[in-house]
Amino acid sequence: MPFVKEKFTVSEKIPAFLFIMRTFGFTQAQAQRLVGKGRLLIAGVSIYNSGTKLEPGEVEIVYFKAASRGEKPLFANKDFMVFEKPSGVLVHPNTMSTPYSMLDEIRHIGGDNANAVHRIDMETSGLLLASKHKQSEHYLKNAFEIKKIRKSYLAWADGELTAPFSVALPVKTNHDYSECKHKVFLHEDGKYAHTDFKPIHYDKTLDATLVACYPLTGRTHQIRVHLFHVKHPILGDPLYGTTFETANAYLEDTLTQEERLVHTGAQRLMLHAQTLTFPYGAKYQIESKVNFGEMKALICPQAERLFNTGNIQEQPPGAAQILPHEMDH
Repeated sequence: MPFVKEKFTVSEKIPAFLFIMRTFGFTQAQAQRLVGKGRLLIAGVSIYNSGTKLEPGEVEIVYFKAASRGEKPLFANKDFMVFEKPSGVLVHPNTMSTPYSMLDEIRHIGGDNANAVHRIDMETSGLLLASKHKQSEHYLKNAFEIKKIRKSYLAWADGELTAPFSVALPVKTNHDYSECKHKVFLHEDGKYAHTDFKPIHYDKTLDATLVACYPLTGRTHQIRVHLFHVKHPILGDPLYGTTFETANAYLEDTLTQEERLVHTGAQRLMLHAQTLTFPYGAKYQIESKVNFGEMKALICPQAERLFNTGNIQEQPPGAAQILPHEMDH
């Protein structure tokens, strides 16, 4: 369990934030955030004022304690690390009861100031960039913001794609899941999103195409919703290309592995973060060592799957019906 509650002894009267700083080697801001979240307890009761004077005696602190499962970085130097994230693993814990996330590996190696600098969906596998200290975290997060970092992905898409193309369509967050379980949908009032796609290989037996995906923007579910829009959703996608009932069962964690295979077309979301290119003094170009093309064994045979049929979820009411743009390179 990454979040633990442990007892600590206060030996002198001291402000709460200063005790946290000295105990964990935190910055003042980190210590104040921990107290502000109610994770410092006196006699079982949380305090929230970081300036509270602690009296000598016992206190309890709830904090993140990394528990490694042995994942080693693909590349590391004194400033950052790159991991191969497995499918099914969160980047950060989404609750205090999350048993494991990539943050366990990041903090196990890099210490309390190490952090992931971008997001990858839980079911997406592949390259994850993490900083080892606050200076590199700030630099790398800013590099993502100003688009100095480029990512590419590989996806197994349903059906045959034969020529390169682009989708430059805005995406908007869905706040009403009563009729559609899509997390985002295309809408003219959404945020601009652009993805280039290049087919690599078509497997006739599976009726599936291995596609290289180049997102020029970093919107939530961008690649997934863009491929869904052109009617070639990513195999294994439990939200885009499935029925409302299948998506709901997935979100409620009642979808069996057998149902998942047939109704989404694969055992997992068939999307993989393949390359990272970015400057950090020198120019780094890092490529995944996973042979994602050979992972087609996880795909359900075309004749057996019920994915991307005429009964799939439509875009939410009011979503824009916008046509994809041709790729110009």
